[in-house]
Amino acid sequence: MRPRGEDEVVAAVLAARRDGLRVRVVGAGHSFTPAAATDGVLLRLDALRAVERVRTRPDGTARVTVGAGVRLRELNATLAVRGLAMPNLGDIDHQSLAGAVSTGTHGTGGRLPGLAAQVVGARLVTARGDLVDVDAGSDRGLLELARLGLGTAGVLVALTVEVVPAFRLLAVERPARLPAVLESLQQDVDTHDHLEFYWFPHTDRALVKVDDRVPDDVDLPLPRLRRLVDDELLSNGAFALVCAVAGARPSLAPRLNAVAARGLAARRYTARSDRVLVSARRVRFREAEHAVPREHVADVVRAVDAWVRRTGEPVPFPVEVRFAAADDVWLSTAHGRPTAYVAVHQNVRLPHARYFDAVERIVAEVGGRPHWGKLHGLDAARLAPLYPRFADAVAVRRRVDPDGLFANAYVDRVLGPVA
Repeated sequence: MRPRGEDEVVAAVLAARRDGLRVRVVGAGHSFTPAAATDGVLLRLDALRAVERVRTRPDGTARVTVGAGVRLRELNATLAVRGLAMPNLGDIDHQSLAGAVSTGTHGTGGRLPGLAAQVVGARLVTARGDLVDVDAGSDRGLLELARLGLGTAGVLVALTVEVVPAFRLLAVERPARLPAVLESLQQDVDTHDHLEFYWFPHTDRALVKVDDRVPDDVDLPLPRLRRLVDDELLSNGAFALVCAVAGARPSLAPRLNAVAARGLAARRYTARSDRVLVSARRVRFREAEHAVPREHVADVVRAVDAWVRRTGEPVPFPVEVRFAAADDVWLSTAHGRPTAYVAVHQNVRLPHARYFDAVERIVAEVGGRPHWGKLHGLDAARLAPLYPRFADAVAVRRRVDPDGLFANAYVDRVLGPVA
């Protein structure tokens, strides 16, 4: 169902409640979990994407209220026209804003939190069919569940987010050896605005990417041909071919990774922030990602490396490592601790369970928290001890949706049933 406005969302919720059906909302379908699955009413909020209000402060920061169905790509372009930007972004921009914050999407940067922490207000349709506006002053608990709660607070129809003046980034990418990357990692994360690296399993090679703010008059454009070759031909076209070969001949994965890693090249350029932080991703894969205390990330990567080498598991996809500041969002994977994210991927043509399960066991040793929208095997009983405010979030869910109108099997597994 595609409601054209908030009144139609209210009507859909009331009709579902009357008919004994559950309600879920789907954004871009980017989640690797069945978070949006339902045998009841499925809402798509693409029509709810307009910017409602921009409240700019003297320092240039602003609060922007926008329809929850807006895609991040569209929001970034809209903000840029107004001289504004999101302070941080993930590396994919086709998600809806509501879907991205509800599943805990984050970018990278040791001083920067995830997207949900940028949300300061929400408008939603509750399980009773009421259209309510909420912020920390009116109902802190409901705001917490609304900004990161897998859609269990109600149907988000608008969000108010904190944004910053538009900025440019200098992107520097360089190949490096994994031991050297891990040795200087903590200092490097503190030195740069944004840092991430990709390690190629079966090798000791990595690609390090750092992005730092620069004045608007610093202009080092990436030549169009270089961008086309790097981001389309190599990162997508050639990589798709590598994955196809690895899918047909898994034993070739180590050799393919070695060839790909040796082909890494350094580059340096400036661009608008979202054009640096967001990447094109066209190769299909499965993904698991875990948030670990930042101080343990090097040991986690070394343990994954040791497991891959010991077992010979074919892994033709790089492992991605990113960072986030501690935040106070109740169900944020970075709640209360500086965080590193270890994301593992597998070719859709290859089995993934043994690899992902092994990584899940490794991160469990240091209190790893799985990404809410990516593959993992944890349930509410195992997740609750990982989050100091888990019980508070569950209590709010039971208060605002006692009958489980917005539930499904996945959210009941990870948050527990409401009844």
